[in-house]
Amino acid sequence: MKKSALFLTLILLLATALFGCGNNEKTNKNDTKEGSKKQLTVYTTIFPLEDFTKKIGGDLVNVKSIYPPGADAHTFEPTSKTMVDIADGDAFIYTGVGIEGFAEKAKESLKNENVKFVKAGEGIELLSNEHEEHAHEEEHDHDHGDTDPHIWLDPVLSIQLAENIKNALTELDPDNKKQFDNNYEALKANLEALDKQFKTVVEKAPKKEILVSHAAYGYWQERYGIEQISVLGLSPTQEPSQKQLQNIIETAKKHNIKYVLFESNVSSKISDIVKNELHAEALTLHNLESISEKDVKNNEDYFSMMEKNIKTIEKALLH
Repeated sequence: MKKSALFLTLILLLATALFGCGNNEKTNKNDTKEGSKKQLTVYTTIFPLEDFTKKIGGDLVNVKSIYPPGADAHTFEPTSKTMVDIADGDAFIYTGVGIEGFAEKAKESLKNENVKFVKAGEGIELLSNEHEEHAHEEEHDHDHGDTDPHIWLDPVLSIQLAENIKNALTELDPDNKKQFDNNYEALKANLEALDKQFKTVVEKAPKKEILVSHAAYGYWQERYGIEQISVLGLSPTQEPSQKQLQNIIETAKKHNIKYVLFESNVSSKISDIVKNELHAEALTLHNLESISEKDVKNNEDYFSMMEKNIKTIEKALLH
């Protein structure tokens, strides 16, 4: 009996030693792979937040958007798996300006998890519903809600988004503050250059009106004087009445509009009706809420997509 007990004890000790060696080996491999830099895992919503976080975080941050390609940010709802992923991450970055209807509920559901919720739009003054209605009262006055959430389309406001992201990453990883600061400054310089491109194009244009399928471009009016005539409201689910639709068509004719600017992730039969009624040509704008699989394969980023938008605006305003 004593020999059997001793033999069993030796087996248990050997197993424990082997298990410990296995764990140490795993830890050492991870240390060698990552070095002294431990990657943060960050989940985001709209594409600009994903792109800005990648640019600021560099190799220190593993960034993933919860939006699939082509998603509509206004109607997206996360799955239970997505919620688990967010809970396992270090941070969840969202705009916090009303476009992600699920975000506050998610924050409440995950309040006991060790994940930082970051409102990238914190401190940005939003355009009000009154601004939108006043600016377009001759066309129509959809019920757009209280504020316009599309702040990322303004390069100047995007600097604030980027700064808030940089500050959040620094809080999570203060040892790498210098790298985050340097990457942010490079991003800020590119956003300032993009702002100048917008100004140059709009200033030389003979007219300022564009006809868009979705009223996502109020910040361009505020910043650059581009006047959007929109078919749908701030959310693509907000459709005009028959009277409002007629007003849109009459206003477009009044301004000699020759193009309707559609979006790759928003389809609307009503916008098609307007285009056909005006005998207008279709162009594409990118609202950047999400990007397509093709854009992902082409390694598009915020700046390449916005430069395409500038070219589209230039064509629409020059003809």
